[in-house]
Amino acid sequence: MRRYLRVLLVGTVLVFCSVLYVFSQLASSLEARAGGQGRKAPHGAALLQGRGGQRVRKGAGSAGPEDPRWGDRCKSLSVSYWNPYWRLPPGVCGMNCFMESAFRYAVREPGSAGASKGPTELMHLAVVACGQRLEETVTMLKSAVIFSIKPVQFHIFAEDQLHGSFKEILESWPRQFRLKFNYTIYSIAFPSENAAEWKKLFKPCASQRLFLPIILKEVDSLLYVDTDILFLQPMDEIWSFLSEFNATQMAAMAAEHEEPRIGWYNRFARHPFYGRTGVNSGVMLMNMTRIREKHFKNDMTTVLLQWEELLMPLLRKYKLNITWGDQDLLNIIFHHNPESLFVFPCQWNYRPDHCIYGSNCIPAEEEGIFILHGNRGVYHDEKQPAFRAVYEVIRKYAFEEDPVNSILNLLEERLLRTTHTYCGRVQHLFTKKLQHTVRTFQNTFPRGR
Repeated sequence: MRRYLRVLLVGTVLVFCSVLYVFSQLASSLEARAGGQGRKAPHGAALLQGRGGQRVRKGAGSAGPEDPRWGDRCKSLSVSYWNPYWRLPPGVCGMNCFMESAFRYAVREPGSAGASKGPTELMHLAVVACGQRLEETVTMLKSAVIFSIKPVQFHIFAEDQLHGSFKEILESWPRQFRLKFNYTIYSIAFPSENAAEWKKLFKPCASQRLFLPIILKEVDSLLYVDTDILFLQPMDEIWSFLSEFNATQMAAMAAEHEEPRIGWYNRFARHPFYGRTGVNSGVMLMNMTRIREKHFKNDMTTVLLQWEELLMPLLRKYKLNITWGDQDLLNIIFHHNPESLFVFPCQWNYRPDHCIYGSNCIPAEEEGIFILHGNRGVYHDEKQPAFRAVYEVIRKYAFEEDPVNSILNLLEERLLRTTHTYCGRVQHLFTKKLQHTVRTFQNTFPRGR
């Protein structure tokens, strides 16, 4: 009798295991089928939701959703907490993240006339604005919108009192330019236990950029720029560097100096820095998927640390030795991980240092300036009138004016008044690339409502 009971028990167990196996195989099959569509991302992270979810590319040069479709408007709610490494909860994307437009990223309603034959690559641009940086930031965004070819998603991190102004200005732009971009406004957020220390590092809120890979978890690749950046050619061109990353590279920046004799890091730094003269983080292109996945070498422990594990220990070790805040921390990180950095030429981050002591950016002399960086407040004083001339022309440009007359010709006229300065003596560098950019824009983009 006991023998029969044992046989019955073993049989029951085998049947039960077989049923479990069948169900597991069925579940795996369904999951694999759904995996082709990807997981559904929170509004505040991926920013666009397809009807069946969407994938986020993982390789270099990819950026954002592969199949952006029509999405619901996000809730109007600003988020300003850390939990513990801040991530936007489902259904929240910041403030008024979707423009009032029936056109989304060059993708029309399925079946409509002229519907897109395939997904349009979406570029992501991030900026951090605090204090009196509203006008400067808007001017930067305008330069990106005017000349860019592919659609752009703006990630604007700003103090809460600036949110309404950003929304009002961006939504006041002409419709044909609004169709070229979408935007999300986020509150400034740092780890709660060290928020005050991070916020005051170097400039107000500047260190927010260090946390972008942690905050924007659903964004694969991103271009971060300072507020004092101006695009003199389509953003698409610098975005294409992502496809040139090798298997180990995950970020791209320009050197801090071309000429070591006037370099700051190699003469004064009291901490490790990248290469001969360090790098400048005012224009920083990132494959954030790779940044999130990498374990970084460091000089604090023999253990490799992930990005979110690395930042606070670095600040604690070097906070008394750093001058340029988060840029110094980035230099330390890539000093120990040089294989992870792609260095692009100086015309992609052209600053007064490239001309105030004589022209020392050879690529700009050959091809012109691609991205202008007006650091040290030169857009707002008379120290470098050539830089200010570019800023004022773009700031005052009315979208539907003739770009040749209102941007190119006007700028050339104003630059003639700056030849008494070293930067003014190389005025042709400021318009060399811009000439082609403006004429291309004039020929391809219709004006008028």
